[in-house]
Amino acid sequence: MRRYLRIVVLCLACGFCSLLYAFSQLAVSLEEGAGGRGGKPQAAAASWLTGGGRGGSRGVGSVGPAAHPGPSDRYSLNVQPIQRMHLAVVACGERLEETVTMLKSAIIFSIRPLQFHIFAEDQLHDSFKGILDSWSFLQTFNYSLYPITFPSENAAEWKKLFKPCASQRLFLPLILKEVDSLLYVDTDILFLRPVDDIWSLLKKFNSTQIAAMAPEHEEPRIGWYNRFARHPYYGKTGVNSGVMLMNMTRMRRKYFKNDMTTVRLRWGDILMPLLKKYKLNITWGDQDLLNIIFFHNPESLFVFPCQWNYRPDHCIYGSNCQEAEEEGIFILHGNRGVYHDDKQPAFRAIYEALRNCSFKDDNIRSLLKPLELELQKTIHTYCGKIYKIFIKQLTKSIQDRYDRPPKER
Repeated sequence: MRRYLRIVVLCLACGFCSLLYAFSQLAVSLEEGAGGRGGKPQAAAASWLTGGGRGGSRGVGSVGPAAHPGPSDRYSLNVQPIQRMHLAVVACGERLEETVTMLKSAIIFSIRPLQFHIFAEDQLHDSFKGILDSWSFLQTFNYSLYPITFPSENAAEWKKLFKPCASQRLFLPLILKEVDSLLYVDTDILFLRPVDDIWSLLKKFNSTQIAAMAPEHEEPRIGWYNRFARHPYYGKTGVNSGVMLMNMTRMRRKYFKNDMTTVRLRWGDILMPLLKKYKLNITWGDQDLLNIIFFHNPESLFVFPCQWNYRPDHCIYGSNCQEAEEEGIFILHGNRGVYHDDKQPAFRAIYEALRNCSFKDDNIRSLLKPLELELQKTIHTYCGKIYKIFIKQLTKSIQDRYDRPPKER
């Protein structure tokens, strides 16, 4: 009897072990089926594109490692998805080279991986794709290409506002529905320090702030809004939207105070009424609309210093950005077309240096000396007289990123 009892216990033990093994194999296969590998980013379609609208994505590209752990990470409890920084730009007309140079400057200095959201006219897509795919060896960024899209019932009005594509930025929270936070920049932006640093300002937002921009002017005597605007604007001199950091989740959720109705309106509902009310009184298009919105909702804006959006206005009549004088320029904004004419040669010298720079470490390290020589030739201009602030932060960024041993970076 004991012998039979032992056999029964042994069989039960073997069956239990077999059952455990089967469940473990099933769990592994389910995990593999769930996809441990990251896929290409998909361009989200705007809400107004459903039914008859143009597609929300075209030529979606992926460069660099996936943003999720691969199969080899399956059993590691400590693996976290790579948190990419999202950067958006809108490019139309002759802005291809300028945009590519901006993207290059972002890649050269940034530490964390980047996700580019590029909104461009259809004829520019193949060029963007060819250039960005040729950078695939970098393994540091992904990109998505999108067509220019506006709400179909008002598309013509939005297209002719200021410049053909400029107001596209207003609809980014509605198009990129899956993106939590985003840094929007104009095509004529150059990063002189890592994108990581401006991205970190998101953590400084208080509970009511949804976006961050720099003042339009530091010196009211030369300010545009306080002298000429025929509409409300933020603060003493307005804000410039060429560099705009956004918590888009908060933007989509917020109900905005306005001067059209006592009812607060959400982002997608406030834009068209604002345009209808102020279209005869606005000069700078979408930037003016943003100023009106934040005039009525000042608690929602985080204002960062002028060195994060340094423009010719900060030195064309004499230096008026104290933060840049102390720490150097962090982000250079070459509006007024100064990268492409001889009116502000200091700005053009920085642009040409980064445009011609390759991604090789030695090439980046050797960028500074010839650049400083070029800047010294610009001292006949007000901006050129303070040329050292143009390379102060750039020098530090290159030293931090390329002169230190890899383990110290």
